Amino acid sequence: MSQENNPQNSQNPEQPQNPEVEQQADASQEDTLEETVLMEENLAEKYSELEAKVSQYHDELLRARAEVENIRRRSQEEVAKARKFSTESFAESLVPVKDSLEAALAIENQTMEALREGVESTLRQLTQAFERNHLKEVAPAVGDKFNPNLHQAISSVPSEEVEANCILQSLQKGYTISERVLRPALVMVSAGKQ
Repeated sequence: MSQENNPQNSQNPEQPQNPEVEQQADASQEDTLEETVLMEENLAEKYSELEAKVSQYHDELLRARAEVENIRRRSQEEVAKARKFSTESFAESLVPVKDSLEAALAIENQTMEALREGVESTLRQLTQAFERNHLKEVAPAVGDKFNPNLHQAISSVPSEEVEANCILQSLQKGYTISERVLRPALVMVSAGKQ
């Protein structure tokens, strides 16, 4: 018999060959379908969680931005107030000095001694105002080491008595305010022995 006529050898695609294999395939497809559905549910759950976190982070970011903007605005206001009123304390200290000077000028026919006492009293008031506001004199003495941060050298002169790079003569006092140089002291510096 030829193979064409043999019904066992001919394969019909519509006819099941092995029912067990077919059941396993169906079960496998069902398992795969269930796994896919579970994965989709897990992904949807994860997506919802991530979406909630993103929303939370976005809200926190907006709040942080608003807080930074408020801090920046408050800082600008405080700096503006500090600039506006920074000299208030110093001005309050100077008002009595001005009053004393005006009172001295208002008195006619003063003795030289009374005038001197008034000027000395006014100088004490001014010195106290300087001290309260951290304004300090820079008055180097002869022989002090030259400090370019506090002193301004006008000239360098040879000297037998004073070492090189030391103050030979102080021409004008300098001032610092809160450790910052307001005006350097004008000095002549020794160039040493020539």
